Amino acid sequence: MAAVAGTTAWGQGEPVKRKGRLKQGVTQGVFARGMSLEDCCKAAARLGIQGFDLIGPMDWPLLRKYGLTPSMYPLGPGGTIADALNRTENHDKLEKSLRAAIDESAAAKVPNVITFSGTRRGMADNVGADNCVTFLNKVKAQAEDKGVTICMELLNSKVNHKDYMFDHMSWGVDVMQRVNSPRVKILYDIYHAQIMDGDIVRTIRDQFKWIGHFHTGGNPGRHDIDDSQELNYHFVMQAIAEQNYTGFVSHEYSPAPGHDAIQTLDKAIALCDV
Repeated sequence: MAAVAGTTAWGQGEPVKRKGRLKQGVTQGVFARGMSLEDCCKAAARLGIQGFDLIGPMDWPLLRKYGLTPSMYPLGPGGTIADALNRTENHDKLEKSLRAAIDESAAAKVPNVITFSGTRRGMADNVGADNCVTFLNKVKAQAEDKGVTICMELLNSKVNHKDYMFDHMSWGVDVMQRVNSPRVKILYDIYHAQIMDGDIVRTIRDQFKWIGHFHTGGNPGRHDIDDSQELNYHFVMQAIAEQNYTGFVSHEYSPAPGHDAIQTLDKAIALCDV
């Protein structure tokens, strides 16, 4: 089979050996458009990736075929970016779907399920936080019993997700402190956090207790995490590793226009392999 443009050597060569102090994962967006999921899995496995985020249950056997852990249940059961836990009218529906996803994840040894705050649409932040705490307190015991972590994602409201409520780490930490469960954590997306708060390494060190998963992306542009953007990802990864983190750091950038997806991913993995 001929490789898709922008996917140099995706299925060729010996597996790349990594230090592996951090378990790195991917999302499908880091690969070139047109690559099949199986080709993405082949490339990821060869390059030393261990997890694959946001892939649905039907494709979990394909990920396992290449030694990859389905590291984050995809969007849906925990709501959408716009419509999620901060609105009480969503709670009954989302409780059913999230509980089912927790059970399904536990049975398949999938460690995390994603959820969101939802957008404000005029709602005060403290009201939304109260509503999220109420919901998460209902479902946390099941997550604890099943060994599955519910991860609420921090997103920026400045560039990509206007009006999103969980757009500052302080809001999410308040929610996590009040829920106070080892199985309810923050998905700390470093790209989004850099736009809204900056101070990434200090935040990781100070608030590590409340973080369950990481995403990467270069700022500005959410492209390659190399020296074309403002974050020192090698230093950030050292800070994460120093916390004895055992979860996944998953790449969620899009290769810059004209950049080879596999070469970009290889460089990103090497940069984060501390």
